[in-house]
This record gives sequence, C-alpha cells and structure tokens, in this order.
Amino acid sequence: MESLYLLIPLSLGLVAFSAWLLRWSVKSGQYDDVNGPGQAILMDDDTPDLKQAKENPDQLPD
Repeated sequence: MESLYLLIPLSLGLVAFSAWLLRWSVKSGQYDDVNGPGQAILMDDDTPDLKQAKENPDQLPD
C-alpha cells in the first residue's frame, strides 16, 4: 500500500510529460508530412544524365 504513494504520482508525472511532449511535437510540425519522405525515395531520379554521358562515356553506371 505504501508503494502506491510513490507509484501514483510517478505515473501521473509520466502521463503529463508524455502529453506535453506530444503537444510540443504537433505544434512544432513534426507530423505535418509523414508520407513525403517515403514517396521521395520512390520518385528518385536514377536515370543517368545524357549530357554527362556524351561528355564522359567511361563514367556511365553499369
């Protein structure tokens, strides 16, 4: 029973800190664009530059 006097305030403090951390992250824009970075990898331009290929044909990727 005596341990509850310690555990209840600790758990309330942890909940309050977690709520503050979530509020701060939302207000600072951490969750604005969650899909953009994942889609940016898929839309990466992996085609070689033709102008560079004409100038340096030895350095073309295999």
